[in-house]
Parts: sequence; C-alpha cells; structure tokens
Amino acid sequence: MTKPTGPLAGIRVIDVTTVVLGPMCTQILGDMGADIIKVETTDGDSTRHIGPSRAPGMGSYFANLNRNKRSIALNLKQPAAKAALLRLAETADVFVHNMRLGAAQRLGLDYKTLSARNPRLIHACASGFRKGSSMQEFPAYDDLIQGVSGIAALNAGPDGAPRYFPTVIVDKLTGAMLASMIGMALFHRERTGEGQEIHLPMMETILSFTLVEHLWHGTFNEPEKGLGYPRMLTPHRRPYRTKDGYISVIAHSDAQWGKLFEAMGVPDLINDPRFSSVQARSANIDALYATLTEGMKQRTTDEWLAELRPADIPCGKANTLADLFGDAYLAETGYFEPYRHPTEGDTIIPAIPARFSKSPPNVHRPWPALGEHTREILKEVGYSDQEIESIAPA
Repeated sequence: MTKPTGPLAGIRVIDVTTVVLGPMCTQILGDMGADIIKVETTDGDSTRHIGPSRAPGMGSYFANLNRNKRSIALNLKQPAAKAALLRLAETADVFVHNMRLGAAQRLGLDYKTLSARNPRLIHACASGFRKGSSMQEFPAYDDLIQGVSGIAALNAGPDGAPRYFPTVIVDKLTGAMLASMIGMALFHRERTGEGQEIHLPMMETILSFTLVEHLWHGTFNEPEKGLGYPRMLTPHRRPYRTKDGYISVIAHSDAQWGKLFEAMGVPDLINDPRFSSVQARSANIDALYATLTEGMKQRTTDEWLAELRPADIPCGKANTLADLFGDAYLAETGYFEPYRHPTEGDTIIPAIPARFSKSPPNVHRPWPALGEHTREILKEVGYSDQEIESIAPA
C-alpha cells in the first residue's frame, strides 16, 4: 500500500454498496484519497464472481470497481456485527448505500438514525426512483431504467425494437453523479459544520443526462411537434467504412464542412442549400451523413487521417476494444498501468482520468479479498481481539 494523496485524503467513507452503482461511486471517492471501508456480507459482493479471475472471488468486474478500498465482512443479522457497523458510522464522514430505502430503515441505517449518532455525517444513497414517490420501494437495475427512461428506445435497432446500450450506463452515470454530490455535501459541511442526507434516483439522473439534446420541442411544452435531436437519431451517424476499416469523423463549423467536402472531392457541396448552414445541415442530416458514408470509402483509414488531421477536422480510427491496447495515444498517456497485485500477480489498472496539480489522486490500494481488513478495521474503532472473534470469527 502507498499513501493516499488525493483531495479527499483523511475522509472516511463507510461503503455499504454492491454491484455497480454504489461501488462506482465509492471507487471515485477512493481514487480521490478517501479511506473506503467496504462492508460486505460473508458471501461478498456479487461482482466478485463475474468475469475472468485467477482466484475465487477476485473477478475482473469486481477489480475494476473496488480498488482503493478495504474490505470488512459482517453478518448484519448478528447483533454484534450490526453494532460494529454502527460504531464505524460514528467515526465516518460519509455513509453510502444503494439498498432500498425501506430496507435501510429496517436495518437502522437510515439518515435519521445514523445522524443522531453522528450529526456531521453525509448520508448518501441512490435507488431506482424518487424518495417519497409511489415507486420508492420498486426494485431497479440498469436494464429496467434503460427501458423506462426511453434510452433503450433511442438505441433501437434497424427493426425499430428497443435495445439496451452495451454498458451499464445508468448505474455508472448515477454512481459518478452520486460521488459528485457527496463532494458538494462535504464542501457544505466545511462551511457550516452540518452533515446532511443525499438521495439520488436513477430514473431522474439518466433523464437529466439524456434530455439535454433529446427534449427538443418538449422544451417549449410542444412534444407533439417532435422529440429527439435528429443528428443523434439518423442511422447514418456511425463510424464510416474506409477501404480497410472504419473511421470516426465529425465536422461542426461551416469551415470544417467545407474542408471535409473538399477532401472528398465534392467542394461545391458547401454551397448546396441543404448543407450551407448549421440549420440546413440539421434539417437534412440523413442526406448529409449519407455523403460521408459514400465519401469515406474512397481511401484507407490512415490516408484519411493524413488528409483530415492537418485540416483540423476531428477524426480518428474507430477502434475495437482489442485495438485500445495498441492505441498510440493511450500508450503515450500511460492509460493502461501495469500493477502487481499482492495475490493476483501482474494486472492492468485503467488510469485515474483526473489530474490535480496540488493533490494528485493515486491508486494506493489494490482491490481487496473478502474480509481482508476486518480485524484491522475493528481494531481501529477500539475492539479487542476477543470481541473481534465474537463479531467475525477467523
């Protein structure tokens, strides 16, 4: 273990989360230097068993959501274990969970109960639907929210059937947003000394994200005139086939489109009334992108990059996941960091994206084995060896 150096160094977070949303949130906080105490059942987080692994319970899915954390395994059905969790909460700055609100209340892990013990506590949780609504206790996972929020319909296939995005976009977005909101609450506490409760619903979070461009006429309360940004919905908006692969190209300004048309050998198109302005191009987006579909077939990907990059037109090879490991830019920035895990051996850790000039975040702990730090953590809050044995027998 190395010393945490990020802006949240010294902040203690009790992490009672599972699967993706909550662990995504707390890993961000951990990357920023917070001491994350991951409270697991004696069976462990379910993601421990998803993806390739070298040891049981240390799967790749878990690895990518749980670095910079310590694991304590507790059976909260046992009174002594529950009392230990409550004692931990008294020492914490932040308490995070993503269970149903009613379940948290029944366990005595709701804001009212915990803030009575620790008034400075930031109590943060995320669930499917708004607290206090008729849907509050409805179970929710990423696939469900993708469907009911409309984003699966936005991603419809050629047959018009809705499709889920091939990533847990709602979980990860809500987790990142929850981490941001926790940072805001900590800033408020710095100014006022007050803890507070945060609740973030997955449904409203993804809607706020998606409707930035897709609310369209709905912005003016005229949804019957059309919803959805046409440029995002045209079937021609995709990487374009070249002679030897695919390329991603996007022009925005009149000048960029003029250069792009010229490179394709059709310079007069910038004077075509369908394509001569932002408004015209938006109204004729299918025809516009169809010209790129045909035009990009004329050269290889590398030939296009050599032509378009000097013209300041945003472009790049459309990579596969496997291509990322040979990508020159990612090699230059050191995105895939070699990491020697104490039990799993040689691994790769995706780099922390943010850079801070005064308090740089770092990877200071590998993803933990189940209950790896149980005794260490309980000793920190004053338990004796004998008491620890009664709470979490070896």
